[in-house]
Amino acid sequence: MGFLDRLKGAKDTVTEKVGDAVDKHGDKIESGLDKAAGFVDQKTGGKYHDKIESATGKAKDALDKLDGPDQGPDQDPGTPPGGVTPPTP
Repeated sequence: MGFLDRLKGAKDTVTEKVGDAVDKHGDKIESGLDKAAGFVDQKTGGKYHDKIESATGKAKDALDKLDGPDQGPDQDPGTPPGGVTPPTP
């Protein structure tokens, strides 16, 4: 196994572990992002409010991508997002 193969395997392992952590603690991570954004916004006197909001939104979007598609508490994991299963032909 070459170096690049081992590196790809390590990347896949890390990605899986990060995804698991986001699944378990995504709400806490989002809360932390909001608190950090509010703190920085307050300390800068709102001077960079738009940039802070934009960065926070991008970070939350990245979290959502790591977390995967939203699944409601009663939604079957096989059901596509939105809860609508397309009819079978």
